[in-house]
Amino acid sequence: MNWIVFDYGDVISKHTDALPTLAKSFGLELAEFEPHYWAERNRYDSGGSDLEYWQSIGRALDVPVDKSFAEELTRIDVTGWTRLEPDVLELLEGLHEAGAPLALLSNASSTFGRWVREQEWSNLFRVKLFSGDLGCMKPDEKIYRILLAELGAEPADCLFFDDRQSNVDGARAIGMKAERWVGVTTAQSAFGSSEE
Repeated sequence: MNWIVFDYGDVISKHTDALPTLAKSFGLELAEFEPHYWAERNRYDSGGSDLEYWQSIGRALDVPVDKSFAEELTRIDVTGWTRLEPDVLELLEGLHEAGAPLALLSNASSTFGRWVREQEWSNLFRVKLFSGDLGCMKPDEKIYRILLAELGAEPADCLFFDDRQSNVDGARAIGMKAERWVGVTTAQSAFGSSEE
């Protein structure tokens, strides 16, 4: 069985549009807020709680964050990553209908993972794994080993798409086939097909 594994953010979804709203929630301009959003992200996506994430940003910006504020920030943040790329969804539906086994491997919080699992489109994937649930992130070898164990597959039986070269390199390092995602043409090239 040859598995096709997709990243989520900036592959299946468009880039988040929530950052200006989040910055405004902190009373800041985007340029001041955004570096902190990303600086704390790895810890969050490796299993940190929503509250811990937003409070760590709050401490860096000298803005108090209580539980209710953190919940609102999390809602805004999750919503920002929910805009799917229509052509990618069409590709996934076509692969699913053709019987291709699909998996999802995303560096994302447990909260975001729960949102994904509630979406009808997520049923296109037989396996859905999120770094926040696993305590490790791409490109750490451990997360790819967990993926392979879940799939019951050998590395060479998997084709992985991710928008970050470091994650592609991590997958290749353990023997997976992997391509850096630049749009649906990436998949078409990898499958040896082209659109008329």
